[in-house]
Amino acid sequence: MNQPPNDVSMMLRELGRGNDSVKEQLFEQLQSELRQMASALMRRERSDHTLQATALVNEACIRLLDSDAIGNATDRRYFFAAANRAMRQILIDHARRRNTTKRGGEYQRGSLDVVLENFENSNGCRFEDLEASLEVLEKDSPRQREVVELRFFSGLSIPETAEVLGVSEGTVERDWRLARAKLYQQLREE
Repeated sequence: MNQPPNDVSMMLRELGRGNDSVKEQLFEQLQSELRQMASALMRRERSDHTLQATALVNEACIRLLDSDAIGNATDRRYFFAAANRAMRQILIDHARRRNTTKRGGEYQRGSLDVVLENFENSNGCRFEDLEASLEVLEKDSPRQREVVELRFFSGLSIPETAEVLGVSEGTVERDWRLARAKLYQQLREE
């Protein structure tokens, strides 16, 4: 989180005004921010795995640049939400493909399988179940979902999350506690 928040917002506004010259600079910033998020997630994993998060980061960047997400982004908050959703969607798509294909045959395991297995083993739930629970949470409280995305998936601290969302640290702490309780209950029911 080295880049001041207004720099990303400024680049997004410039891009929205049609200044395509900032697109490369924004892409570099996006790569940097997503690598930091991936590093935060990787710190939670076991130390001997061979996972490289670079493929996930690159795919998320490509999806964001190919979509209207960056062109429509008005501020840092939108930008991070789009980046989080892109990375999660890549993992969800992969998990769904993995679960519809029986093991063996022409099925070959890739690095995203390692990511999903590590996630599911360390968190005790399937990735698809978590995504379904997040969708239910979003209907109840969109900001609580954002807090979960930024804290859990991006690895941001309470102060960093508060900065991105433009709310107080106390609000983030309350939302974080409530969201975890709701997700736990939802996942227990599934």
